[in-house]
Amino acid sequence: MEKKTLISLSSLSLLLLLLIPKFSYGAMISDDLQLPSTANFPVGQAEKLIRELGLLPRDARAEEVSSDARRIVERQFAFPGAVENGASVEELGHHAGYYKIQHSHAARMFYFFFESRTNKKDPVVIWLTGGPGCSSELAVFYENGPFKIAKNLSLVWNEYGWDQASNLLYVDQPTGTGFSFSSDNRDLRHNEDGVSNDLYDFLQAFFTEHPQYAKNDFYITGESYAGHYIPAFAARVHRGNKAKEGIHINLKGFAIGNGLTDPAIQYKAYSDYALEMGIIQQSDYKNVNKLLPACELAIKLCGTHGTAACMASYVVCNSVFNKIMSFAGDKNYYDIRKKCEGDLCYDFSNMEKFLNQKSVRSALGVGEIEFVSCSPTVYQAMLMDWMRNLEVGIPALLEDGVKLLIYAGEYDLICNWLGNSRWVHAMEWSSQKQFVGSPTVPFVVDGAEAGQMKNYGPLSFLKVHDAGHMVPMDQPKAALEMLKRWTQGKLAENTETEDLVADM
Repeated sequence: MEKKTLISLSSLSLLLLLLIPKFSYGAMISDDLQLPSTANFPVGQAEKLIRELGLLPRDARAEEVSSDARRIVERQFAFPGAVENGASVEELGHHAGYYKIQHSHAARMFYFFFESRTNKKDPVVIWLTGGPGCSSELAVFYENGPFKIAKNLSLVWNEYGWDQASNLLYVDQPTGTGFSFSSDNRDLRHNEDGVSNDLYDFLQAFFTEHPQYAKNDFYITGESYAGHYIPAFAARVHRGNKAKEGIHINLKGFAIGNGLTDPAIQYKAYSDYALEMGIIQQSDYKNVNKLLPACELAIKLCGTHGTAACMASYVVCNSVFNKIMSFAGDKNYYDIRKKCEGDLCYDFSNMEKFLNQKSVRSALGVGEIEFVSCSPTVYQAMLMDWMRNLEVGIPALLEDGVKLLIYAGEYDLICNWLGNSRWVHAMEWSSQKQFVGSPTVPFVVDGAEAGQMKNYGPLSFLKVHDAGHMVPMDQPKAALEMLKRWTQGKLAENTETEDLVADM
C-alpha cells in the first residue's frame, strides 16, 4: 500500500509539472488581461478626471506627472440622501480622495476617510476588503461604515459603525478595484509585494496629508482574501518602521475576519467543516478527501516552483471546494443558513445604483467612472498569489509584540472558522504551547455569549456565533464591541474562571 501511494504521488507530481506551462506568467500578463471598464477609459477622459481632482497641472499629460507633484488629492464631502443630523461637512469629517501610487505608471488609488464620531485621538483603523478585487464600499455600506443604504437608496446612520471607536480608512485596492483606476495595464498587481508596497506608500502620503493622526495607534483590519493582504501589509509597515523609512506608523495590531491565510491547512478543513455542518454526507466526505493529496502536493510545488505552479495549484485545490458545492446545491457558501442569490451570493445592487448616481459621483470627485462591486480582472491577475502561505511572516510580528486577532463567523464555509482555528493553533512561535493550552472562554456582549475565544499574549482567536463570512454585517454590535475591546487591550477581560467552556 505504501509503495502504491509513493508511485501515485510521483505520477501526480509529474502531471502537475506538465500542467505548469499552461499557467505561465506570460499568459497571465498577455494582451487578453485588461483593466475593467471601471478603470479602462480613454486617456483624454482620464486626464480630464485627474485635472478636476488637481492631480495634474493643466498643460501636463497623465503619463508625465512629475515625481514631486502632490500625491494625495482629497475633498470633504457629504453623501446626497444622507439623513440629516445637523452637522456641517467639516464637522462630519468625511473625506474622499485619490492617491497617485508612487511606483506605478498611471495608477490612482481611491479611499474614504471617516473621522471618529467619538474622539479624534481614537486609533486609525484601515479596512481592506478581499475578493481579490472587491471594493471597500461593500464594507462601508453593508458592514462597518457610518451609513447603511435603505431600499429607497437613502442613507441612514449605522449605530454600530466602526467610526464610533476609530478614525476609519477604506481603500479600493489593488488597482482596478472599485473607484481605483489606471490607464496602463502594467499597473495590475499580481502578488503581495506589489499590493503591500502600494498600501505602505499610500499610508506615508496619507499621514503627510493628515499629520495630526500620525501618532495615533494604527490597526490593519479586513476580511476574506485580505487574509493574504493583511499579513503582508503589516510586515511591510513593521519593516518600514524598523528601517526608519519616512513617517513612523504606530502599528499596534492587525485583525483578519474569515480570511484565507494558510491554504494548505484551510483547504484540508473544507471536508471536515462540511461534514460537521451537515452540508455533505459520510460517503461524500470520502469522495472529497480523495482529492486532498493532489491539492497538498500542488501547494508544495507552488512553494518550490513559484508562479506557474501556484496557478496550477489554484485549479487543483479548488476542485476540493467545487466538489463540496456540487453536493451543497444552492447553499450560500458565505453563510450556509442562506441560499446563494446573484453573482456574489448577496444582493448588493442598491450599493451599485447608489454609487453610480451622478450626484454621488460628483460629491466623491470620481468623475464618470462606473462603479462595479468586484473586478474580475483584478481577481484573475491575483490568481497566482492565491495558494501562497501568508502565515509565514506572522510569527516575527508576534515576537515583536504586534497584536493579531483572527475572528470568524461560524456559518461561513469558504473561509470557515475551523480552518482558521487550525492554522492559528499550528503556527510556530515562542508562545505556541501556551496559546494552544489556554482555555476557550465565552465572548460576552450584553450578558449573552456572542462567541468563543482564546487569548494568549498578542494572539487572539474568536469564533463568532450567528454570523457568516461578513461578521460586521451579521453581528454588528458584537463586531463593534470586539474592535473596541481589542484595540483597548480588554478583549479577554469579560471572562471569568467559571465561564470556561470546552476547547475548540
